[in-house]
Amino acid sequence: MAAPVEPKAAGGAALDQIAIATGGAVVLTAALLLGGWAHRTGRTQVLAKAAAFFERAAPTRGLPGWVGLPTYAAMVSLITALLGMYWDISLHISQGRDEGPLANIAHYPILIGLFGIFASGVLAMVLPLGREKPGPAAVRITKDWYAPVGGVLLAGAGFYALLGFPLDDAWHRVFGQDVTLWGPTHLMLIGGAGLSLVALAVLDREGRLARQGSTGQTAGRQFLYRGMMMGGFLIGLSVFQAEWDFGVPQFRMVHQPYLIAAAAACALVVARLWVGRYGALFAVGFYLLVRGGVAVVVGPALGELFATVPFYLGEAVIIELLAVVLARRVLAFGVVSGVLVGTVGYAVQYAWSQVAFPLPWTPDMLGEGLFSALLGGVAGGIAGALLVLGLRGRLPRPAVSRSLLATSLVLVAVVVGNALVYTVPQGANAQVTLGPVRDGMAESLSVRMDPPSTVDDPTWFTLTAWQGGDLHVDRLVPAGDGSWRTTEPVPVSGDWKTLLRVHEGRSMGGVEIYLPADPALNASLVPADPSFTRPVVPEHEILQRELKPGVPVSLFTVGSIVVLGLSLALVLSLAWGVGRTARCGPDPVRGVEGEDADRQVAQA
Repeated sequence: MAAPVEPKAAGGAALDQIAIATGGAVVLTAALLLGGWAHRTGRTQVLAKAAAFFERAAPTRGLPGWVGLPTYAAMVSLITALLGMYWDISLHISQGRDEGPLANIAHYPILIGLFGIFASGVLAMVLPLGREKPGPAAVRITKDWYAPVGGVLLAGAGFYALLGFPLDDAWHRVFGQDVTLWGPTHLMLIGGAGLSLVALAVLDREGRLARQGSTGQTAGRQFLYRGMMMGGFLIGLSVFQAEWDFGVPQFRMVHQPYLIAAAAACALVVARLWVGRYGALFAVGFYLLVRGGVAVVVGPALGELFATVPFYLGEAVIIELLAVVLARRVLAFGVVSGVLVGTVGYAVQYAWSQVAFPLPWTPDMLGEGLFSALLGGVAGGIAGALLVLGLRGRLPRPAVSRSLLATSLVLVAVVVGNALVYTVPQGANAQVTLGPVRDGMAESLSVRMDPPSTVDDPTWFTLTAWQGGDLHVDRLVPAGDGSWRTTEPVPVSGDWKTLLRVHEGRSMGGVEIYLPADPALNASLVPADPSFTRPVVPEHEILQRELKPGVPVSLFTVGSIVVLGLSLALVLSLAWGVGRTARCGPDPVRGVEGEDADRQVAQA
């Protein structure tokens, strides 16, 4: 008999933790606003001195302090939040739900990082003094206060991400804890952080416009500064893949190719055309350094799970080679880059998945996976090309720009909508036999599916055990007699949640092997008997055991639409900001864009 499981709270956080978190947020926000007010009224010189220091510090040397200080603060905040996010995901995979937002140590770097992004935007808004107008695109706040558009967008992205925390608690109270990275409110945390890099790029352009191009910044410093920014952008767009990085995706495998292609095409097109020659390669190098470093810190250093790092070097090489012949035709370059990333890049990632991914891609994905990667790549390429043109001050006329942005969003909607459609094997059962159990571990497990066609050519067929203090993913192998078997001992006791997962084409399902009793959920023990037959059910019912039953679908639909509306508002706000600064015209001095920048970098 399994040992009793100590109950953990389910649903929303305890009221005392909500009060503490709310009080902390109020205090920090008040301190931030008070500091900004003191700076603007001349009661303190601390921010002015800090801004002056970063105006002289490489690689932002020569740009206004209202660009340099917020940029450094935002980059540090983003890395802090990234560390917290992967740490938090690892903890939830290995330990399950926590006792509340303040009971999980990984939440602290997330909160600090996201608040730092918001604070960076506020700093950019308050630093310009008097009637100083930070560039021709500046937004008028009061009679004598103008704020850079990039600062407004940066604060907005940070606020959007922070808003995910209270909304997440409300979501848990209504629907239960959706233990998946792709919970709607979880995506707000990730999306706000990742898209803040667009705001930083806009802020950089405003700084150059304000200085009339006379920044004194060398091509080498500009390359380094922008390259790190685009490497961060690639990181931000890649966090959406984290469930696949750890090996516990709760959605169809076909999502992964388009996520990789869209991230690569969007970020690396901007890196090559805005940073300069070799910019895509540098961005990938920065991505590997930071994203790989976080994986090492969370994994070996902190003793948690290691997250595989998707490898974008192939896509970077493709984009660098294409630029030799097509760099001057930005929109065509974006589209063709997307096509190549979604085809040739897909083939490279397919090979990489065989040696690096916890769940390698299979022939079952060749058709639909290629289709998804192609659409994702083109969508990302178009978005990246529009961003490049906006940062160069050369956007097409509004009707064309809006049509292209709409096309990119529609492509994303099509590929996401298609990938979200799945079925559950009807009438399928698993006949399971366990080997001897010692110390809570079954030495082996064999399974025969009925009907056998359930696993003709599976995308994955795994024995997954999680939330028992670690993660166990074992890809089953054919036993030669129509049955399948595990390759390692299987956890079947304690806090472990162990299930059989089968995914083939559009079909996804799970079979309960062992689940502990959970009093907080009124869930009974599902024992791992020596032999049993159990049906294949929708696997989210097992993986997301904490979801409340009986909640109307209409309520979930309304909640999802609200989050979608907030997300579209952020995307359209960023598009507005890029367009507003683009209307100010090209950068005043040659040598900061396109092939001119390439020549300067080569000379440097």
